Amino acid sequence: MSTQSPAAPGGDKLDAGVLKVAGVVILGAIMAILDTTVVNVALQKLTIEFQTSFDTIQWIATGYMLALATVIPITGWASDRFGTKRLYMTAIGLFLIGSMLAGMAWDVESLIIFRVLQGFGGGMLMPAGMTILTRAAGPHRIGRVMGVLGVPMLLGPIGGPILGGWLVDAVSWRWIFYINVPIGLITMAMAWRLLPKDRPEPSERFDFVGMLMVSPGLAALIFGVSNIPAAGGVGAVDVWLPALAGVALLVAFVFRANRVANPLLDLKLFKNRSFSVAMVTMTFFCVAFFGAMLLLPTYFVLARGESAMNAGLLLAPQGVGAMLTMPIAGRFADKIGARKIVLPGLVLMLAGLIAFTQITAATPYWLLLSALFVMGLGMGATMMPITSAALQTLKSQDMAKASTATNILQQTAGAIGSAVLSIILAALLAGKFGVPTAQGQLAATAAVMNPATREAAAGLTADAFSTTFLWSMILLALCLIPAAFLPKTKPALPEGAADGEVAAAPPIMTH
Repeated sequence: MSTQSPAAPGGDKLDAGVLKVAGVVILGAIMAILDTTVVNVALQKLTIEFQTSFDTIQWIATGYMLALATVIPITGWASDRFGTKRLYMTAIGLFLIGSMLAGMAWDVESLIIFRVLQGFGGGMLMPAGMTILTRAAGPHRIGRVMGVLGVPMLLGPIGGPILGGWLVDAVSWRWIFYINVPIGLITMAMAWRLLPKDRPEPSERFDFVGMLMVSPGLAALIFGVSNIPAAGGVGAVDVWLPALAGVALLVAFVFRANRVANPLLDLKLFKNRSFSVAMVTMTFFCVAFFGAMLLLPTYFVLARGESAMNAGLLLAPQGVGAMLTMPIAGRFADKIGARKIVLPGLVLMLAGLIAFTQITAATPYWLLLSALFVMGLGMGATMMPITSAALQTLKSQDMAKASTATNILQQTAGAIGSAVLSIILAALLAGKFGVPTAQGQLAATAAVMNPATREAAAGLTADAFSTTFLWSMILLALCLIPAAFLPKTKPALPEGAADGEVAAAPPIMTH
């Protein structure tokens, strides 16, 4: 491992040197996390701008998440091979280039490609920055470091949609990407001056073949499934061919992973019962929750006629709810067992989602905002305890691999959820307005903007959203089954772990 001199254990207070490093890392984290949250409020605007459908425009989010999942496992290897400072600055550079190109995009295809490039940089920013900061602070101050890094993670879901909405309304959608340029340039300059030098060292061989199986496999599978509404069924070539190719690549990866040293994903981890149960729970959670979060701003803009800015403000209660429960849930999950925290959290989320399965074009805002706050409370009590349950019973030498696997699964499940629920919404809108799938959202927008048809069109649009949220609620309800098998008491420390040991790379919450 490359090394940086940890601070002397003369106390728990973060000294000036560590605080400077923390400032650089927080700037990078803010840039990456804000970018994942500002885009959602712009989807309706982008759909109209590029004259496309929601099942196509969602690839702006899905492609970004798949890119994140691709580079997460590379980060640990590249940190050793090239040094964390070089890697961090490279990540900022990729993110900046992707941001500038996305802002200059001329059609939806180019925007999706540039978002993928941006995702390659964004996926390395958080884990590389976390590695730099934890090494600078030393293991005895890991709790304070995580508290510092938690600030942008908690504030991003609140500030991101508001900032994105303001930029879309007051300036241009292009500025949700251009805004990263000045922040990135400042971060790059600070990283060059303030981050300590590190010494690259040889590392284990990276599984590039495995990466070339998993990432294209997932993309092909999701692409094939996303073509179902437009193709009219699974029998069309542009549905079954990419889906079959994706499944073949993923199956080939599974067979290969059991035969090579240092595979991209260590499937042996799934022999641990707690890890497997937590991963199944995490999968259903991310599919249901992150898919629904992609749709909420569009409901406010399309069905209720709100501006993008107002849509961002209306989402704030959810972030406030999560901010209240996340620190408490993480602390109690370590003491009383994840099951006792996760199950009530899921019930809260389901209670909030029930309101959205009944939405109309005139549902009172107080009810919607209350439901979002309750969903936020539930989300804060769910995500981190599930992650803790996955890692608590593993041996210390398995922590890094398990954390990587958890990050990859979180991003890919979120991408699948975004794609699936976007497909359902696109098909429902097309059916309501009697047009092909690719024209459903545009037809709904035109009808809502026409004073003669506004009331009826808003009702049909809201009905399509309520049915889509019903599917999200069903997927979330399925989480209750594996969650019931999570540890119900504080697990015994795994072999080789010291009391109070912390995993080196906790999952990156980017949504």
